[in-house]
This record gives sequence, C-alpha cells and structure tokens, in this order.
Amino acid sequence: MGSTSLELLNQASQSVASSKAAMTITKKQKDTGVWAGNLLGLAASSAAGIKDVGTIPQYRRLLQMGYPRDGRPFKLADRLLFRILSRDADPGLLFEYQKNAKASPATAEWLRDYLREAATAALAEAGYMEDPRIRGSAHKIASAISTFLRSDLAEKPLVKAGKSTILSPDAHPPTWYTLAMVAAMPNLQRERAGFTERLGQYLGMPAPKKSFNIPVGKKSLKSDTVLLGCPIVADAKGHAKDIPLALHFIELLARIGSVHASPTATKVLARMFSECDEHRVWHPHNLRVSPKAGNKLSYHTYPLQDEAKSTEGRAVDVTFRLALIARLIGLEVETV
Repeated sequence: MGSTSLELLNQASQSVASSKAAMTITKKQKDTGVWAGNLLGLAASSAAGIKDVGTIPQYRRLLQMGYPRDGRPFKLADRLLFRILSRDADPGLLFEYQKNAKASPATAEWLRDYLREAATAALAEAGYMEDPRIRGSAHKIASAISTFLRSDLAEKPLVKAGKSTILSPDAHPPTWYTLAMVAAMPNLQRERAGFTERLGQYLGMPAPKKSFNIPVGKKSLKSDTVLLGCPIVADAKGHAKDIPLALHFIELLARIGSVHASPTATKVLARMFSECDEHRVWHPHNLRVSPKAGNKLSYHTYPLQDEAKSTEGRAVDVTFRLALIARLIGLEVETV
C-alpha cells in the first residue's frame, strides 16, 4: 500500500473518531472500559436490568465504523476483554449475569464460558487473532462445538421441559459469536478445515421454527445468540424478512467460505444482486425508507450510515455490504 493510500486511510479514521455517531458511543464509555454496566446488552431491557447497549456490541460497532484502533476506547475495553479471557474469578466480571451465576458453581462456569466466547470473537475481529490467548480460547470453543456437530444432538438439540421447549443441557451448538470468531480467524479455518466445513454445512440447514430457552441453573436465558441452522427468514423469491440480519449472516458465511452451503442465503444474495443497477448500487423498486433491522444482533453492522432522505442514501449500507460480500466470494468489484 502506498503512502498516499495510508494517508487517506488515516484521514478517514480520524474523521470517524470526530464524527457525531462515534462520539455518541465513546462518551458513554466508563474509565473501566465498560459501556452501560453490562457486556452483551443489545438494547435497554428493564426485565434484564439493562439500561443501554453494552460493552461488546459497542466495541464491535466502533470496529465496523473504522474507529482508530489506537484510540482510548479500545485501549480501555481491550484490557477488560482480556481479563474476561484470563479466567479471573472476580464475580464482577460476570456483569449482568451475576445473579444467575449464584445458582451454582456449574452455572457460573457456563456463564463465564459464554462471555469468553463473545470476548474472543470481539478481540479476534479487532485484529488479535494470532494472540496466544485468543488462539487458545478459540481452539477450546471450536473443540466443544465440533464434538456437538459430530453428535446425534446436532439433529435434535431441543427437548421438552414441562410445557416449554429448551436446548438440551448436553448440547453445545454454535452461536453468532462462534461464527464471528471463526470468520475473523483465517488461520484457525485452515488448521481446523474439517470443523469449519461442518460448521458451514450445519449453518446452511433450516433452523427449527420453535422458540426455545437455554437452561442455566434454575433459570433460563433467551436463545437469541444460538444458531441451530440458517437464521434467515425469506420467501420463495428470496426476499429476506430482515435484510440487515441476512446480510450480516451471509457476510460471516462468506468469510468461512460457506455461502454455497445455505440455499436460503444463496437465494437471498442472488435476489439482492439482481436488484443492483449497472453501477452495482442496490436499487430495489420503490425504496421509500431504509431497510429496518428486526433483530438487534446486527446492531454493530447496521446502519453505519446516518439516516438519509434520498433514495441513494437509503441504499448506502446495503450496497456496501453487498460489495463486501461479492469481494469475499471472489466476484470482481469495481471501485470508483
């Protein structure tokens, strides 16, 4: 990369740091590196005691925005996330899950593993994918999920508990954090090629339509982050119900080389490519408003562009993601 290109990247990075959108996020961070007193919250929830979007979603959003990696927000948060990986037994590191963890030592350990997986994904995306701590955590996570994918539980992971449907206590399926972690670690993909292929195949299958909870001690957690197959909901023509979530999932599949394994993802992507004009700009018929995210799991990726009134402005985020996915799957993309 030439010096001119580096200068342009630095200028763009500094422009992000001083933008209103980035400053709105960074001013909410505490000196401890924490946002909103929690780790995984995607929106305010009085039931869960969450006041605002939490640390890991905000951290990942700044990464997506192109905030300078040497900036103070990352330095503070990196220290915290690495502490979570260190197996530090401080109850405070459980944040919003402290009450749940009191049920039993086994419950506390399950929750710590869950938080480590999220922290591993975020730090891998931040560029620490070759750090021994990240690699060690990633291989442990991959081993547990690989065992699940090879087991009979992979076909029937849900069980009845009274009138409710729950994830079998013995099941260890992948989550959105698992997929993000693997997607951010090309060397892990090469070292565990068989696991990566099985993961892609599993995520290409239709997901169960039944809602379910995850038993954790004497309580249950929502299953929002668990992936039991392809999470995209689309009609026969490839119209995705939640475009931001679909694009996020397809991008992650593209990063592990598995878009082809999901018929739904392939159909949605083909549909959206067909809606692009001759300049490769996404231009569906009658776009009056920007696509809305139905699921908060795409919070960190969408929208990165401020709400726009023009048709072109409404298509910026989707056009960017489609171009990125096209490049990841090997299609030629012209830049202007």
